[in-house]
Amino acid sequence: MTITALVVDDEPLARRAIVRQLGNDPDIELLGECGDGSSAVQAIRQQSPDLVFLDVQMPALSGIDVVAAIGAERMPAIVFVTAHEQYAVKAFEANAVDYLVKPFSRERFAHTMARVKSRLADRANPTDVSSSRILQALDALRQRDQYVERLPVRINEHIAFVGVDDIVWIKASGNVVLLHLGDRVHELRETMSSLAARLDPRQFARIHRSAIINMRRVQAIHPWFNGHHVVTMDTGQKLRMSRYQHEAFLRLVSSRDAKAEG
Repeated sequence: MTITALVVDDEPLARRAIVRQLGNDPDIELLGECGDGSSAVQAIRQQSPDLVFLDVQMPALSGIDVVAAIGAERMPAIVFVTAHEQYAVKAFEANAVDYLVKPFSRERFAHTMARVKSRLADRANPTDVSSSRILQALDALRQRDQYVERLPVRINEHIAFVGVDDIVWIKASGNVVLLHLGDRVHELRETMSSLAARLDPRQFARIHRSAIINMRRVQAIHPWFNGHHVVTMDTGQKLRMSRYQHEAFLRLVSSRDAKAEG
């Protein structure tokens, strides 16, 4: 059985990783790659692939929007690709939808493909996990995908708003956090865990229990000792990464490589 596939992800590194794995599978015929949601909608309508690897979060038109544009009942089999391990996996598993969490291992990819092939082989019942169940999973994502873009901070006697893009890194200090911008620091009365849940994990990574960094502001990553790393921000600030934050380290590297290629 030959399965035609389309890979949709705005990150070149992520697309390359999926394409490389698919190239090792003789049952897969790769129809193409899309780097944005608009081209994905067009490709799905024109090429009618059997399988789509679909990034959940993309600028302008997200994976959720792609499904809405095509219609869940008309979508091919979907493998959702996401960076949101903490909640997306639970939503996908609960609704029996295939998924990959970036960065994924070769073993995890093989497991996903086994599930896909098993489902597609059942031509008599090809929509057992699509339509309503896909919509349920996407609704769960939509409810959690409201990340904050600005944070209110007190300056003297008034409240100002800081754009999260301007934040270089965040430091925990008791029941408050310190927002480090390029030229100033603001205090925000919120716990680190609470704020971390409101920040987009594709942009912010918790590299230590008391430090969150803006991955777009990373200049370099260097190994230190005992499994630790030192992250240098574009302001020159050097921050120690806990050796237990290996996943965050991989995301940092992927983010920088994708940015360099884009």
